[in-house]
Amino acid sequence: MKEKILSPTYPESVEEGVIANWKKLEGEMITQDEVLAEIETDKVVIEVVAANDGVMTKILKAEGEVVNSGEVIGEYEIGKSELIKEKKPKKNQKPKIENKEGITKEEAVRETKRIPMSRLRKTVAERLVNVQRETAMLTTFNEVDMTEIMKIREQKGEDFFKKNQIKLGYMGFFVSAAVSALNEYPQVNASIDGEDIVFHGFKDIGVAVSTDRGLTVPIIKDADLLNISDIEKLTLKYSEKAREGKLTIEEMQGGTFTISNGGVFGSLLSTPILNAPQTAILGMHKIQDRPIAVDGKIEIRPMMYLALSYDHRIIDGKEAVSFLVHIKDRIENPDQLYKD
Repeated sequence: MKEKILSPTYPESVEEGVIANWKKLEGEMITQDEVLAEIETDKVVIEVVAANDGVMTKILKAEGEVVNSGEVIGEYEIGKSELIKEKKPKKNQKPKIENKEGITKEEAVRETKRIPMSRLRKTVAERLVNVQRETAMLTTFNEVDMTEIMKIREQKGEDFFKKNQIKLGYMGFFVSAAVSALNEYPQVNASIDGEDIVFHGFKDIGVAVSTDRGLTVPIIKDADLLNISDIEKLTLKYSEKAREGKLTIEEMQGGTFTISNGGVFGSLLSTPILNAPQTAILGMHKIQDRPIAVDGKIEIRPMMYLALSYDHRIIDGKEAVSFLVHIKDRIENPDQLYKD
């Protein structure tokens, strides 16, 4: 008995998707709840799973093809079968030649490869270009001494892990510090809608996550109501889901402010780009030991550069600088942030 394979019903904000890849080929056995294909939209990657055991018989939509919600993309035969598609032996990647000494070596091959941009990466690219074209974006910089936070992590990290089953990282401190600063400077938590400025009475903080498919920004909603352990748990959860392509639309919708951590890749300093329609984004960077003046003496301290990009249409330079100084003060005096 043949069964149709349908693309899933997309969320309201998603119009169409593209077959990112097939996990099963024609002739291969499949089991119930096994992932058959992945469909990539401009926001999320959606898995197509098998409803029954069986054998793949036909693929109707190839990788790269556009598919609508609920469209037939393939077929399979329900039931067990021994029809397993034979795996073809790998072809030699490069031809080999023999030089005058009789030694075999690989021939140099100059190759290029052209692949279409994924829908997610294309959407991100378009948004980034639009932000630079449609906003008055500026960036202000500062640096923060991470000594006190590192002391807390060293002194209380083990107890924190025993209690919460998760490591005490840095993001919880920075999200909490951002919430404190947003309370003092509400225009940084605002957005522009036409000729209106919309002030949000909540703090939904986006945490940018880089994946193989592109940049995604899951949202920690009501961050002002969460403690550091809650934030750390959500950050880890969303990061894992993002890299697996399993974030939902709801987990990425909204957001009033964003934090991006380029330091995990070794970035020492960068200019983050606004995540529209938000009006500001905080960039964290690599922690690096540097000599600084402390009470008239030179000391080596673990320092991090911070960057705040903001929309100058509604945020003045004084407010942006003060906002960043507020975060610096909270990070360098973290006892009021750490309450676990």
